[in-house]
Amino acid sequence: MGTMAGFVAAGKVDELPDGAMKKVTAQGYEILLARAGAKYYAADNRCPHLGADLSQGKLEGTVVTCPRHGSQFDLTDGRVIRWTNWSGLVSKLGRVLKPPRQLTVYKTKVEAGRVLIEI
Repeated sequence: MGTMAGFVAAGKVDELPDGAMKKVTAQGYEILLARAGAKYYAADNRCPHLGADLSQGKLEGTVVTCPRHGSQFDLTDGRVIRWTNWSGLVSKLGRVLKPPRQLTVYKTKVEAGRVLIEI
């Protein structure tokens, strides 16, 4: 992603309720901002599978599910929980054509009532 710009504001803490997520733009990047309990998480908003908008998916705890093919990622570290919701031969073929890739995640912190993301 080039040079690190440091922490940038992504919104106010009271704008995002527990269990919610939204798409924000920071430093020209489309970022998924999510809240689970008192913690905030940030990741690339586009699914590494086929580029779907993750902010339109589902959040359960710290796991985000892609709205297009059901891929799941843990927002704490970006690891793949499930690559797609396909099964059988389609799943095997899909893994060959588009092998699983982690979701890029970003550090977050809260200062003075604002959520900051390290880009």
